[in-house]
Amino acid sequence: MVPRGPLQGTERTLQWHPLKVWFPAVMSISVLGICFILSTLVNKNNSVYSNIGKRLSKLQSHQRFLSVACRREAEGQFAETWSCCPTPWKLFESSCYFIASTSQSWEKSRESCIALQADLAVIRTQEEQDFIIQNLNNSSAYYLGLSDPEGHRHWQWVDQTPYTNVTFWHEGEPNQPTERCVVVAFRPTTGRWGWNDIFCDVPQKSLCRMPVIHL
Repeated sequence: MVPRGPLQGTERTLQWHPLKVWFPAVMSISVLGICFILSTLVNKNNSVYSNIGKRLSKLQSHQRFLSVACRREAEGQFAETWSCCPTPWKLFESSCYFIASTSQSWEKSRESCIALQADLAVIRTQEEQDFIIQNLNNSSAYYLGLSDPEGHRHWQWVDQTPYTNVTFWHEGEPNQPTERCVVVAFRPTTGRWGWNDIFCDVPQKSLCRMPVIHL
């Protein structure tokens, strides 16, 4: 075999020619790739700004509230959900709660809650009961959205939630068929909060409840 000498000028030209052809193509592909990434980021940012605009627009529909307090529920790279309650309402799980300081009958208390686009509170779980009583005054009683309209011990929640065994009656309650409305109250003799049935026309404070505002 004859040893191969250094590449001649023509051979060099033939060796480097493919690189000269591919280099512009590689650069073009790189530039296109950068443009695609930038375009994607701009579109996603526009989507974020669009979502913010939608949330602000939705919040304007609740102008009756001077301010709201929000909690971040879930988020992704470019999306998130907030649960909000008007101040001074209290946020728990998927509901907002308001403690009405005005003492009224059960019916008037419910009307006041409805005027706030809410209703008297419905309690479904121990966790909900525990959260609510943390914000109450031991010296007051508060109407709940539970009543016995016919006086036959057929208790009904205002939102039609089935009346189940998840109840928090004080010992010995309910005790009077003519007492058709329910309050949550503190009993000093036991040191515990619980439910009492009372006459519906007795003025008491109340608890309002409404779904959170999702933004």
